[in-house]
Amino acid sequence: MFDSGRESATIKVNNRMDMKYFFCMMIIILLAACSDTEDVESQSVLMGLEVRDERIVDLVDRHVKPTIIAEGFVWSEGPLWLEDRDALIFADVPSNSIFEWRAGDSLRVYMKQSGYPVDDKRRKNSGSNGMVLDAGGKLILCQHGLRQVVRMTNSILDPSPIFETIADRYEGKRFNSPNDICIASDGTLFFTDPPYGLEDPTGPELLYSGVFMVTPEKEVTLLIDSLTKPNGIALSPDEDRLYIAVSDPEGAVYHAYDLDENFRITGHDLLFDATHLLDKGLKGLPDGLKVHSSGTIFATGPGGVLVFSPKGEWLGTIRTGDRASANLAFNTDESMLFITATDWLLKVPMKTNHE
Repeated sequence: MFDSGRESATIKVNNRMDMKYFFCMMIIILLAACSDTEDVESQSVLMGLEVRDERIVDLVDRHVKPTIIAEGFVWSEGPLWLEDRDALIFADVPSNSIFEWRAGDSLRVYMKQSGYPVDDKRRKNSGSNGMVLDAGGKLILCQHGLRQVVRMTNSILDPSPIFETIADRYEGKRFNSPNDICIASDGTLFFTDPPYGLEDPTGPELLYSGVFMVTPEKEVTLLIDSLTKPNGIALSPDEDRLYIAVSDPEGAVYHAYDLDENFRITGHDLLFDATHLLDKGLKGLPDGLKVHSSGTIFATGPGGVLVFSPKGEWLGTIRTGDRASANLAFNTDESMLFITATDWLLKVPMKTNHE
């Protein structure tokens, strides 16, 4: 019996049927069944771990499959683990909201109007995006709608859309739409400023997509102005390298920049070029990235979450199915990896017995 999800057919043979025709029909049906089996098999491996280097299984079980723990969003982004709440928060950029997920699959709205002071359906990308916590446990957000980096004045235990502006301009010109952000141990911020959330009809004031640094004294410095679409950003554990993902389909790459003790760039390497993966039809572009305490880099990109050694060796990919992965975050002890992927929130258990 051949059942490929389409209406089944019964073949009857009588003495008048040409046997060649019968065998041709049987071959066609067999090929169709094989094709359907391959489709089913290909779907079954869409979510899981692709191992390219055995070092990846020191961190992720080779048989792991991401679990969908929440869904129904428009474009989920900017996940951040809050240890004090034992919860993950993440943005739904188009809905101008931040959601909170807790163990036990509890989901609630954490904050409305996270990126723009009113909800305006005409503004498709007005919400917040990347988020970090400062040393005092205050929430820092990249706001697409207001084109700035801000700090929430309330505690994370009592969220409210009341913000203090940290940076909104460089040399008197407004940012495009601060996208992703990371923070150094001394409170220095690094963020990317592509035009994705820019909806002002007057257009950008800055004629480039910059990578900026902001000191704790709110002094803004332009670090890089040569990248086409800078997006995800993260520091190495010892803070001497800055990693940046570029969401350009013509050059889907990840960069690594050497930093001195004052966070000035002293060198540059192309960490990995993922452009060729787009030719295979894999969904997603280089977007968010985080660095594991081991120095291993987890970066969303074509096919899911690509995993690299600090030298840029591709160790494997955590496949996220037919959803383009946007960003990711670890919980405090790195026992769980959370992934925002289009309308999904996913979790992936991690090994914690690494050296």
